[in-house]
Amino acid sequence: MLKNFSNHLGVLLLRLLAALPYGLLTNIGHGLGSLAAMISSERNEVVKTNLQRCFPDLNSHDRDQLRKQHWRLLGRSLVEKSIIWFGSKEQLANMIEVQSEVDLNDRQARILVNMHFVGIEGSIILSALSKEQGWPRTSGFFQRMKDPFFNKKIVEWRNRFGGNSIDRQGNTIALIREIRQGSFIIIAPDIDLGLKDSTFVPFFGIQTNTITAVSRLASITGAQVCMMITTLKEDGSGYICKISKPLEHFPTDNPETDTARLNQIFEAEVRLRPAEYYWVHKRFKNRPPNEAGFY
Repeated sequence: MLKNFSNHLGVLLLRLLAALPYGLLTNIGHGLGSLAAMISSERNEVVKTNLQRCFPDLNSHDRDQLRKQHWRLLGRSLVEKSIIWFGSKEQLANMIEVQSEVDLNDRQARILVNMHFVGIEGSIILSALSKEQGWPRTSGFFQRMKDPFFNKKIVEWRNRFGGNSIDRQGNTIALIREIRQGSFIIIAPDIDLGLKDSTFVPFFGIQTNTITAVSRLASITGAQVCMMITTLKEDGSGYICKISKPLEHFPTDNPETDTARLNQIFEAEVRLRPAEYYWVHKRFKNRPPNEAGFY
């Protein structure tokens, strides 16, 4: 009973946040993130470990400043979920600007590779604007949450503009069908999803467990593969969702080589804006055989 009450209270809070002026909302997020950075927690230790492993050349002061900035932006992105999940199309369009190097109306079979920056949910703007822009619907895998209440709710919220969230467990055929129909297919492969259908390839010089789904799906469907990266505007007033031209000579006949190439693209993007990357995730959770864990 108490958990059910807290779940509904959380939804109400998100609705209230979505009604706030955007500037006030982001200030609240920055404050909450700054507070979280000062609290000893498992996730704070994960952030510290990730930054130490990926930026060993930074001194401890600079790494700590990077950690605090990350938490500040993460706090902001979490309260901005209220707009992502409950805001109007107008609110979303004001928050996120889409810049594409490909024709989004051409119905070309295409996979959009979306990295885990704090603005990853910015991809929902494609779904929100699809009808008026004549774009196809947005489809993509989602990872089940432990809480059934929020698992159901988040799928509903992500699909509220006609999107199609596909459970990644056992639904590859459904995704292949969507790719061939020309839907926007969004995959975020830069998290550790377990050893199945994965390979260890370098990321910041570390052998990192990474799913090979992008290469395999592109090979099966003949789809183009484009990067889709949502990052903060320089003035912090919102986000830019950039969709790149198709990667050349991708895929090859070697999924491991393709996945290693993607990881190098991810790393180059992270180095441009390191505070925006999703460092709270245990990116190096699984290790190669006989290698000690990081966390």
